Amino acid sequence: MSVKVKCLNPIAECGLEMLPDNYEMTDDTDAAQAILVRSAVMHDMEISDNLLAVARAGAGVNNIPLDKLADKGVVVFNTPGANANGVKELTIAALFLAARDIVGGIEWCLDNKDDENIAKTAEKAKKQFAGSEIKGKKIGIIGLGAIGVIVANACNRLGMDVYGCDPYLSIENAVNMTRDVTMVKTNEELYEICDYLTVHVPLLDSTKGMINKDAFDKMKDGVVILNFSRDTLVNEDDMRAALESGKVSKYFVDFPTPSTVNLPNTVVTPHLGASTQESEDNCAKMAARELRDYIDNGNIRNSVNYPNVDAGICQTEGRITILHKNLPKMLTQFTNMFAKDNINIENMMNKSKGNYAYTVLDICSETTDQVIKELEEIPEVIRVRAVK
Repeated sequence: MSVKVKCLNPIAECGLEMLPDNYEMTDDTDAAQAILVRSAVMHDMEISDNLLAVARAGAGVNNIPLDKLADKGVVVFNTPGANANGVKELTIAALFLAARDIVGGIEWCLDNKDDENIAKTAEKAKKQFAGSEIKGKKIGIIGLGAIGVIVANACNRLGMDVYGCDPYLSIENAVNMTRDVTMVKTNEELYEICDYLTVHVPLLDSTKGMINKDAFDKMKDGVVILNFSRDTLVNEDDMRAALESGKVSKYFVDFPTPSTVNLPNTVVTPHLGASTQESEDNCAKMAARELRDYIDNGNIRNSVNYPNVDAGICQTEGRITILHKNLPKMLTQFTNMFAKDNINIENMMNKSKGNYAYTVLDICSETTDQVIKELEEIPEVIRVRAVK
């Protein structure tokens, strides 16, 4: 089967090369069964009935209408962890820049470059840029996903006292995190004790503006805040007041906006976090693997709008996948239908995520159009696909 793929943004060639010969690039969005995207905004796009999957070559998916696509039976993938090292390295760089006023020192040298006695003058001026060492300082990691965990590990190896908070810490990330990280139950506990705070959480309704006046009031005086996740996690009016009062001594943010670039005692970088060539390559390759495994095998890995289901490679005569509403008695309807048609189900997997569910059925006979039609007629079924 020929699979048409539309790239809404330039995607690293090393990722596209992972797609087999029957995957063709197309400029026709309506004809595409798969879309690869980075930052292009999809909210106003018309969704074609041909579209099966969208893969975001990156972690954030606020540019993608997740529920709209879920209702159309389109699975959306992201690539968690693929760009984690790039963000981690920039976060560590910001730590050093915050502890020692390197930026200020560089600017001083440029401002005094015509001074013939600059070496002598520098000895008098350097004290204002000297700063302090990060070893032994307390840092709080808000969010211990793929990025937060390796930031925590790096800070620990630099000799910092590391504290973390994440009510949704996965087993995988917990295993990968050094035991020297002290876990706390609430962000407020971090605010009270930490000299540095770094935020690594997704932008959700519950996290938007989470760093605000109430949070600042609980923090230590002179705290340093690093934000390499999303600018809107921080209430910028409250941040300005905190910076002007000295409650926050420095703010490092990777998202230039008309507001952030005019904040005092702030260093703004132009969204560099995941922009390394290595990160872009890793994201492209992971996105391509996810698309291919779903379209060719029906497996869902790293979806943000449907549950993850890994049924491996089909070893039976046929495989049918069903995207459907997460309601009672759905499996009973499916199995009764197969029993009526005298079709034996050898393997079955079913998982749910919020309002949606996904079922994979490996059957001992070839899939027929009649079976697909009967399943599609069930009102709560969104999409049926014969993988084999």
